[in-house]
Amino acid sequence: MDIRRHQPRLGTRKLHYLLRQQPEPALHVGRDRLFQILRCSRLLVMPKRAYHKTTNSHHRFYRHPNLLKSGEKQVIACRPEQVWVADITYLPLRNGTAYVSLVTDAWSRKIVGYHVHESLHTHHVANALKMALASRRSTCPLVHHSDRGIQYCSKEYQALHERHGVICSMTDGYDCYQNALAERVNGILKMEYLLVKPADIMQARKMVRESVEIYNTQRPHQSLKYKTPDEVHRAF
Repeated sequence: MDIRRHQPRLGTRKLHYLLRQQPEPALHVGRDRLFQILRCSRLLVMPKRAYHKTTNSHHRFYRHPNLLKSGEKQVIACRPEQVWVADITYLPLRNGTAYVSLVTDAWSRKIVGYHVHESLHTHHVANALKMALASRRSTCPLVHHSDRGIQYCSKEYQALHERHGVICSMTDGYDCYQNALAERVNGILKMEYLLVKPADIMQARKMVRESVEIYNTQRPHQSLKYKTPDEVHRAF
């Protein structure tokens, strides 16, 4: 089945929705029946847990306030390109380590910028934001939200904000839930698509590029009423 081949760890509810869109009547089974079929075939997706620290928040740079935190001045995304969330995730290679920097639109869930790199130097992390800014269409105010890692607080990264008129927001503690959406997208990319260790950085970049494309254009989201991030993003 093409869906399982391209998205082997897609959740059963999302798989059920996609099957219902297929023209073949034989694929239009009920949700409970699909769970039963997958369980009997040992094809149910079991959750994985992985954690690798990439944030160094012990530095001298200024930490910006959290504009997404509940309160009178809270910024709540109601359209694309109003709030972007950024994070860095660890990607093991067969020999060595790589990192993936992501910038995700909070409204559409679309990954608008990404970069695969071998070190945590700021200029590597900034490439993901540069990619996102290059495809930005709106001139409305834009909030960039991240953790308080040294890369995001650095002068080089903050200069990008100033140059493009981006408003900076950061978590105000070590609570991962303050950047939950970015963490969630990291998890989806690694646990559903990047299932095989890349041999080297070049293969990692190819795998991430293909995975982001599938995530943006083929993966339905329950929070988006089973639309894809690209569908929601382009609707505005």
